[in-house]
Formats: sequence, structure tokens, C-alpha cells
Amino acid sequence: MVLSVEMRDGGVALVTLQAEAAKNAFDAETMRKISDALNAQMDNPDLRGFVLTGTGRFFSAGADINAFQQHLDEGTIGGLVKDLTETLHPLLLRLRSTEKVYVAAINGAAAGAGLGLALSADYRVAGPDAKLAAAFFRLGLTPDGGTTWLLPRLVGTQAARRFFFNNETWGPEQSLSNGSVDELVDADSLVEKAVEVARDWGRWSARSRQSSKRLLDSQSHTDFSEQLDLEQASIVDASQSEDFAEGVAAFLSKRDPDFE
Repeated sequence: MVLSVEMRDGGVALVTLQAEAAKNAFDAETMRKISDALNAQMDNPDLRGFVLTGTGRFFSAGADINAFQQHLDEGTIGGLVKDLTETLHPLLLRLRSTEKVYVAAINGAAAGAGLGLALSADYRVAGPDAKLAAAFFRLGLTPDGGTTWLLPRLVGTQAARRFFFNNETWGPEQSLSNGSVDELVDADSLVEKAVEVARDWGRWSARSRQSSKRLLDSQSHTDFSEQLDLEQASIVDASQSEDFAEGVAAFLSKRDPDFE
């Protein structure tokens, strides 16, 4: 079994990469199964958020190096890498724009393209064995999985440059101090804390969640005038929704809003 999906209260799903998938997630078949599973969570109208975690020492350790060697021997490595990225990259784009809250519970090593899965989350909870690593340069590769876009926005461009060029590995404390993870917890609390965040953030309206995620990403490549236009279009649209009517009514009644 590549992964398991467990439904939790509050419209949250827990997706767990099983041991072999977490260790070598990025062979072609496993990558498709991971993409299918995460897309299924994003397609589920009953869900407000989901948590992704790994098993044992690995959150998602990236590529299957043995598969790389086989394809190098066969002269088909370019096709394999193209296929992998053509599955992974659309998934990452959707994770960044979905109205679902995506939380990474980083139990162990998040490396290579697996690092992209962790960094693309809306919130990252790290356990005591969490490790963030690039590992691309050691293989003579260039970074992928969105890491050159995601990491500089979390830690700054020069820190990201050092991370890649020094082939660094960041443990949980360093990851917290530089902003690449949001919170540290003990191993026993890791999954439950991640589920709690997904449930807590998921209580807001789907429109608020999705539009805010898109606006926060767009600000990195728009000027102020363009961003104001995007904000105006978004809030005018939101103001005409049932969620806004519910939010106003709840505020005036001094109660918590009950968004669909």
C-alpha cells in the first residue's frame, strides 16, 4: 500500500505515505498515486483541509535513486524526469490555490522533490526528527518541485541560495528559526497538532481561504497597484456571497460564524 487516508472530525483528512512511498516517493507509479490521492482530497466537497505526513524516518525523501540508475543505463532518464515533473508540478500548483487547507506534518526527512511537497503546504508542523534537505546538487541536478520559488519566500533569497549551494540539511530548530517550518512539537503530538491546525484554519469560508492563498502568492510578482486591483476584485466578489451575509449576521449577533 502506497498511502492511507483517514477521515478526522471537522472535515479534515489525514493522508499518510507508507514506509516505502515515503522513502522513495518519486518513481513514476508512486508519484501518480500520491497525486491522485491528494487531488481526491481537493475534490472532496465535504473536506475543509487535509494533512500529509510520512512514516518512520521519512516525510518524503524524494527520488528513487535505483530507478534513476536503471533509466540512465537504458538511456531513458530524460523521459522519466519529464514524466515525474509533469505529474508533480500540476499537483503543487493546485495545492497552492485550492480552497482546502493543506498542512504538512513533517515527521522525518523531506528531501529533493519531497521538499517541494512540504514547502507548498499552508502550514508546516515539524517533529523532533524533521529534516529539510535539497540534495539536488549532490546528484548533479538542478532544484525542482517548486523549491526555488517556495523556499526564498519563506527564508529569503540568500538563505535559500546557501541552502542549495552548500547542500545543507536543516534540522527542526534551524527550520523553525529561519521560517521554513511554523511550529515544533514532540513526536507524539505531531499528527494531532497538524490536524488541529487544518481544522482550525478550515473553519473559515472557502472563498476566504482560497482567495487569500492566491493573493498571498500573487504579491510576490505584482506591483502594489496590480495587487490592489486583485484585492478589489476579490473582496467585491466576496461581499456578494452568502458567506459574507453569514459573517455580518454572526458579528452583529455576537456569535461565531457558521460557514458552509
